[in-house]
Amino acid sequence: MLEPPQDVDDAAVLAALAAGWGVHAGRADYLPVGAGSHHWTADGLFLKVDRESAAVRRSLETARALRLDFVLAPLPTRDGGILQPVAPGWIMAAFPLVDGVAGEFGPHPPEDRPEIAAMLTELHRSTPRVAHLAPCIDLRLPGRNDLLTALAESDRPWTSGPQAEPARALLRRHADRLHGWLADFDRLTATLPPPDAWVVTHGEPHPGNVLRTADGLTLIDWTTVGIAPPDRDLWMLTDAFADLATPVREPSPVAFYQLGWILADVAAFTADLRRPHGDGPDEAAALRYLGGYLEG
Repeated sequence: MLEPPQDVDDAAVLAALAAGWGVHAGRADYLPVGAGSHHWTADGLFLKVDRESAAVRRSLETARALRLDFVLAPLPTRDGGILQPVAPGWIMAAFPLVDGVAGEFGPHPPEDRPEIAAMLTELHRSTPRVAHLAPCIDLRLPGRNDLLTALAESDRPWTSGPQAEPARALLRRHADRLHGWLADFDRLTATLPPPDAWVVTHGEPHPGNVLRTADGLTLIDWTTVGIAPPDRDLWMLTDAFADLATPVREPSPVAFYQLGWILADVAAFTADLRRPHGDGPDEAAALRYLGGYLEG
């Protein structure tokens, strides 16, 4: 998220920080990082702002309940909660600002994979501790219906903003491929283990969500946590994650999660560009990433 949301400003963030955690900071600085959430820093804290939802609340409560050394969990508010309203429809969580360096989205360096695998194994073994709390991840593709609508309407102009027509042209040009991917995704659900073998998963344990500190690696950004097949995490340690432009051919859970990642991103970027939008860096990035998946 390269720009803050229009209805949340620095003053609102500072007011929420004071009300929720009793911290009276002199300033808050927006950080143009991450995707899905918006982030600020203030007075030695890392502040995460999301659309209000029960899913975000349950995810962050799960992270706190895990009680694992490598989990960066939210700090409690003064009333013992974890979230504070920051503006109508928006909520904020606060985290310690840890001295470390996060990686970048992409494959894990080979030298990090054993430690990441060990962390994920310990996380998955912690399922009994949070099984009552963590959300169960739906295997349905998020945004599927909207993507199908966009494909059906790709034969007429889109007028929602400056990037709408280029996005429409991409979808129209690659409609057959997308319909084929959707059919493949449905077939691949048969490769997944039964629900009694599911575990608590992070959901997106790629290098961008791993913080390298003096004490070792820390796993951050727990808004995607949930009960799911272990492959939901482990596929990011495979070559399939290193090469998202080449779908895995052999039916397997890895193929399911690789294709699901691609399709979910395509659906999300398409939805962003079909809404009314301007000509800012976030919109330009959405179009670039959409093209990367469809024409890469």
